[in-house]
Amino acid sequence: MKLPIQVMFRNMDASDAIEEAVRHRIIGLERFHPRLMRCRVVVEAPHRHRKHDLLYRVRVDLTLPGGEIVAGRTPTAKESHRDVYVAVRDAFVATRRVLQDRVRRQRGQVKDHPSTACARVARMLPKEARTDGDPRKRRERASPP
Repeated sequence: MKLPIQVMFRNMDASDAIEEAVRHRIIGLERFHPRLMRCRVVVEAPHRHRKHDLLYRVRVDLTLPGGEIVAGRTPTAKESHRDVYVAVRDAFVATRRVLQDRVRRQRGQVKDHPSTACARVARMLPKEARTDGDPRKRRERASPP
């Protein structure tokens, strides 16, 4: 990486073990894009007064040449984000997917689906029988003498 990794903790005490797990995951992201310029990770716990719903949120901001990726997971009540390491894992899985999609688009490895015809012309009316734009008006055909 060109710039250092920044790990921030909100509403919780900083932990060297969590920071080491985050750094290990970031090294894994460098396999997919070796030119990562900056990485900022925010590990957030909800307010302390809600001890029964202690679900962690993790957000990852990556800066790449030509853009920025922001990904992460916001837990729902049914998820197992009561463990901070599971929340970190899920956030980096989501970040990896977004990063892989971006690399595929840059390399042109995206499938090109052929466009399907949405209508087919069955027959063409002669010029004299066509309408003037209003379907209620119809020109009379000139009958041959």
